Amino acid sequence: MPDGFDQFVTDRLDRLLRYATAMTCDRYLAQDIVQEVLLRAQRRWARIAAMDAPYLYVKRMVTNEYLSWRHRKAARDISSSTRTLDRLTPPVADPAVHHAERDAMRGRIAMLPRKQRAALVMRYYEDCTDAEIATVLNCTEGTVRSHISLALKALRADNRVMEVQR
Repeated sequence: MPDGFDQFVTDRLDRLLRYATAMTCDRYLAQDIVQEVLLRAQRRWARIAAMDAPYLYVKRMVTNEYLSWRHRKAARDISSSTRTLDRLTPPVADPAVHHAERDAMRGRIAMLPRKQRAALVMRYYEDCTDAEIATVLNCTEGTVRSHISLALKALRADNRVMEVQR
């Protein structure tokens, strides 16, 4: 195993998994993404470890893997199977209101376009700046602000619909 890679994984695996789970809204898909990225990173570890911020590079790899075409079908299949299950069985009420609200928000976030979701996660979960998000998403800072604005607008509109239905 490349020198330092084990320690990197020990130190950063939980954070990478949380980050990927927040983006994908699916812990199993997040595990698959992080595993795939770490396998690729391991093969290139000498080069990655020599960088100023290896964690940020690996985080970008996770983001790119999430945004890649290989996972679009998996995410679409998960989303459609979840909607089918929701139609077939009534949702079971979570006894903890906090968890129910979190799950509902996670579901609304899961419906956002991928780049908007990634931008939100990086802004509010990872506390990244517009410049950092733009670097990871390979776009301009203005596009980052647009992604975040559109995502928040969609979440607010969806939240208003949810309140009216109650």
